[in-house]
Amino acid sequence: MTARAVTDATFDQEVINNDKTVLVDFWAEWCGPCRAVSPILDQIAHENSEKLDIVKLNVDENPALAAKYQITSIPAMKVFQKGEVVKTVIGAKPKPALEADLAAYLA
Repeated sequence: MTARAVTDATFDQEVINNDKTVLVDFWAEWCGPCRAVSPILDQIAHENSEKLDIVKLNVDENPALAAKYQITSIPAMKVFQKGEVVKTVIGAKPKPALEADLAAYLA
């Protein structure tokens, strides 16, 4: 299982109205660190699919959502529970560091 792409059109359904905890990866094609963190997020998605949904939002294609969530640098990851942001992680990190940041949602 890999992270799914979301857009302005599918964001509410996939993230805001999702009963599961959702990590949204705000990224762009031109962002090297975003490309580096992407396979790590895919691994975490695969290993924790019952606990956490991971989706990707391209900030260039969905600027309104990037603005709404005040994305000023990427990669930025926001964890949503019941439609609310409960955690923000900025920057590319190795898998152990990301798992540590997300430990509360992977337990």
